[in-house]
Amino acid sequence: MALRLGKFLLGAVLVPLCIALTMTLWRLLLILAQSPARLPMLHVFSCVAGIVIWALIWLFLPPLTRTYILGHELTHALWTMLFGGRPSGLKVTEAGGSVRVSKNNAWVTLAPYFFPLYTFAVALIWLGLTWAFPAVRPYGPVFLFWIGLSWSFHITFTLRFLTYNQPDIREHGRLFSYTLIYALNLLCIGLALLAVSSWTGREAAADFWLNLHLLGQGVHLFYEWLLTRLPTRF
Repeated sequence: MALRLGKFLLGAVLVPLCIALTMTLWRLLLILAQSPARLPMLHVFSCVAGIVIWALIWLFLPPLTRTYILGHELTHALWTMLFGGRPSGLKVTEAGGSVRVSKNNAWVTLAPYFFPLYTFAVALIWLGLTWAFPAVRPYGPVFLFWIGLSWSFHITFTLRFLTYNQPDIREHGRLFSYTLIYALNLLCIGLALLAVSSWTGREAAADFWLNLHLLGQGVHLFYEWLLTRLPTRF
């Protein structure tokens, strides 16, 4: 009970962080819209094309549910290994999947919702190819196309499965789970956009802390206003 209450309170703390991250990401998008990206337009177009093409596949073709479930369970397995555990008994069907893990925590349980396994795999393959065969570097747009498509795959299925009554979410509480998933997904998007923007990491961090400060001031002003509206006791 105490652990669940602690996670609820941590989720409440994450709410303003999520809002501040959203504000910073919005400003980053405005900066990108007003200034050319560091990547050539062909690279940007390839990534956006991957995102759009998967969205069209999602809307008009049968979804690759089994492929997502396989990635979902493999992500549980990967993260339990990162924490020193051992996975076993992987099962995948159209109706769902499962994997047994010897070590479990919030990171292992929620990892499939914030860690895009297939995008990570594409990135590793590209890094390996460019290291072993430098001649493939001009094919960067192809790599970025698959980055965009696999990331879009992750986001669409994550949103879909979060609408279900997921045991992963129930295990750690909705507020904590949703805020953590939202914050980490937003952070990944922000870091990717920051890498191609004219903004530096220090400037982005300063904007984030400024947004947190403004939120704190807003809460303080609302609290003072609320005190003036409460009936006075004599």
